[in-house]
Amino acid sequence: MAPQSASALQHPRRSLGNRHLAQAKKFLKLYNSSNQTNPQNLAWAEQSARQAVLYDFTNEDNWRLLVELKSLRSDKSGIYAVLEDLFTVLGRPPERLDSLKQTDLLEHGSALLEAAFSIDPLNPDNWWNTLTNDESKEIFATRMLSLDLRDPRANILFGRRIERFRSSQDEERFILLSTHLLSNRPTNHEAWTELGRLHERRREFDDAWLCYDQAQSHFPSLTVRDEFRGRMVSSMDSKSKMWNAPDLVRREEFLARMESLARRLGEPVSEVQKREEIESKPDEKSELLQLLESSEYQAAFFLARRIMSRGEDWAEEYLLRAKEGLD
Repeated sequence: MAPQSASALQHPRRSLGNRHLAQAKKFLKLYNSSNQTNPQNLAWAEQSARQAVLYDFTNEDNWRLLVELKSLRSDKSGIYAVLEDLFTVLGRPPERLDSLKQTDLLEHGSALLEAAFSIDPLNPDNWWNTLTNDESKEIFATRMLSLDLRDPRANILFGRRIERFRSSQDEERFILLSTHLLSNRPTNHEAWTELGRLHERRREFDDAWLCYDQAQSHFPSLTVRDEFRGRMVSSMDSKSKMWNAPDLVRREEFLARMESLARRLGEPVSEVQKREEIESKPDEKSELLQLLESSEYQAAFFLARRIMSRGEDWAEEYLLRAKEGLD
């Protein structure tokens, strides 16, 4: 059996999550029925609760039970680790947790978890209900554009959230936020596909092809680009202008724009460094190596794709290394 990528492992699997949640509750019940004299049941309950979060991070009850079990085991550092992991899923900078290091998490851990869920529900429908007007939607959009969504779980969570913008006909915000989402994690083929469908419906055919091309390149068994080409051919009649896939210039422009967005995810560059880069621009191979060595896999991915779009196959090695880094 082929090994699964990290993104595949972190994609929610509700049935498995529910199974482990039920198992954790069973062991907790056994622990309580034995008047808390068998700590092994508590350990098994925590192990199952951790598996529940692993398999389905979108179920708030999985997180709640894990924090409850950490509290029962007086595991203050464990509660902190759970909150830190949740903050990663919510796209928040981990330093936001620094103020909690002096907090009694055994007493307040559950309350802090509930506070996070009240502001940022994991259920996308419940989350959407917190955005009551256009101002709140704009505030969210502005905040999202500043978030680090490279974690696969965060990328999936926010992808499901912004789907609500598309469903409510707020297409411009959906396109803007989808582009940011994909610059953080270009291997999200589902998001590429949804963005392509929107562009196709808007008759923005070049943009649709570029999105479908990205989706199919990441997930070759997903033939969305080929199917799109087939739809375009079958829709042509003798009076229609023949449509052709975007030319090399258009593809390079698109990949360069995504690369630029991805580069913003790295550490800020000083003005001196910027001038040095302008004065001594490295060759593309050296640039790819620098990006890979600094773990800027998103930017390396788009740069390698851009080079390969010109027919320079030597960049494929670097593309594969970037994809491996993303996983």
